[in-house]
Amino acid sequence: MARTTPRTTGCPDGQLGLDLLDPDFGAAALHRVTPARLDTWDTCPRRFRMLHVDRPAPARGGAFAHTTLGAVVHLALRALAGLPADRRTPAAAAALVGRHWSGEGFADAAQAARYRERARDWLAAAADGPAGRSEPVAVERWVSAPAGRLLVEGRIDRLDDDGGDLRVVDFKTGRRVPSAADARDSRQLALYAVAAGNVFRRRCRQVELHHVPTGTVAAWEHDDDSLAAHVAAAERTADEAAAATTALTAGGDPETLFPVRTGTQCGTCPVRRHCPQGRAAVPQPRPWDLLAP
Repeated sequence: MARTTPRTTGCPDGQLGLDLLDPDFGAAALHRVTPARLDTWDTCPRRFRMLHVDRPAPARGGAFAHTTLGAVVHLALRALAGLPADRRTPAAAAALVGRHWSGEGFADAAQAARYRERARDWLAAAADGPAGRSEPVAVERWVSAPAGRLLVEGRIDRLDDDGGDLRVVDFKTGRRVPSAADARDSRQLALYAVAAGNVFRRRCRQVELHHVPTGTVAAWEHDDDSLAAHVAAAERTADEAAAATTALTAGGDPETLFPVRTGTQCGTCPVRRHCPQGRAAVPQPRPWDLLAP
């Protein structure tokens, strides 16, 4: 990839896991982070730079049908939670899919129609499960709270009451059915548990991945040590990203500071078109290839 020196402002949007907040806040400055952007750094530093540091940011690729489907289901689930309990019927839940539907990324109208019907079935089943029967503490709640040397920010799909404690719920719609190990290892869920506990002043240790297509719930209960380990790992990632960005602003080499990391993730990378190594690593799937069969 040809060397370029991007025009940067250090932390252009203020949520990169890079910027330092008021040094007088506690004993040390805080890195403002979102779990997704920390994961982007770990996946590929070059992708991180292109998406979150370079300004102007390079153009992104087109939509994939599986991400469109996931967005529709999340919107429908949010709308379902907003209905009065006596109106959260399977029929009402299924109708919410049509209200939020988008055909972006699908092969054709026929394929889009098949998956729209599938999503309607998923929502109807969800209405008979926890998402329909229980009253959430919060839905699509934005949180911003300290965790170690971090200020963790992000939007939590759902917070439920867990016998007086809080439970973090994240909805999944992909091909792969999550396991308890996935819930245990999810940095996003762990950081959200810490942040939610601070925001609501309630204990939060239980995290769950709800696979909407199958109704599978993958759960894990953290303890203080496991949450602290997630926070410590996130701090290390934030430190690495911040150091690279600071060095870039001082005139460092972007290719050295933000090396490419190729792998299967290159197929769906949103900035793939700007990365020759990523394009050479794996072929790009068609926009509908990653839909659940």
